[in-house]
Amino acid sequence: MPIRANLARSVRLFRAFRSEQSDGRGYYTTLARDTAAQLSRYVDLDGRTVLDVGGGPGFFATEFRRHGARCVCVDVDAGELAGQGAPSGGLLGSALDLPVRTSAVDVCFSSNVLEHVAEPWRMAAEMVRVTRPGGLVFLAYTNWLSPWGGHETSPWHYLGGDRAARKYQDKYGKPPKNRYGQSLYPVSVAQGLRWAASHPQADLVDALPRYLPWWCRPVLKAPIVREFATWNLVLVLRKRP
Repeated sequence: MPIRANLARSVRLFRAFRSEQSDGRGYYTTLARDTAAQLSRYVDLDGRTVLDVGGGPGFFATEFRRHGARCVCVDVDAGELAGQGAPSGGLLGSALDLPVRTSAVDVCFSSNVLEHVAEPWRMAAEMVRVTRPGGLVFLAYTNWLSPWGGHETSPWHYLGGDRAARKYQDKYGKPPKNRYGQSLYPVSVAQGLRWAASHPQADLVDALPRYLPWWCRPVLKAPIVREFATWNLVLVLRKRP
């Protein structure tokens, strides 16, 4: 069923999010189901070819297949593709140079990968390239100034990425998985909206705070507030014929 972006849904997602470290499978299964419902607002997945960029263990691909899609993951980490729950047929490759021909897929999808690549808008452009004319691009990412922008180093990231990494190591006795400037980069809501609105080959269909109720959409129009309040931005684009 299409998603109902109400307060109850937001509470459910944030509760699941809090269990990510202790129950990663439960969290990502919940998020994948919710995301498939989000996608159903824009496209019928049944019979569609979907490319999941940075799909790793394959939670989203598994859910999309439940909806009748033919889904393939691309990931730079062979260990992620071989992990528990990984779908067969995954592709090893960089999001910056997707190993897929131009106009090959009906839907190009990515969840929380953009902030982990050094050239985020090159990755986004690649997603548009591999999507067929009339097809859909669904791009979700965590913006740097959101409460979770530093990932496991949050909220210390508000003090700066390098300082956040030091704070994390001091507390836990080990470096964070996501290292600022190496595997985690600052991307903003403003950058995403500007890129989507100006792309020469695609039209912006929708932009929304991923986890928040529908009535929070106006926050995207507030230039400074949106960087802190959005949490996670979804950009939906349709490739032009």
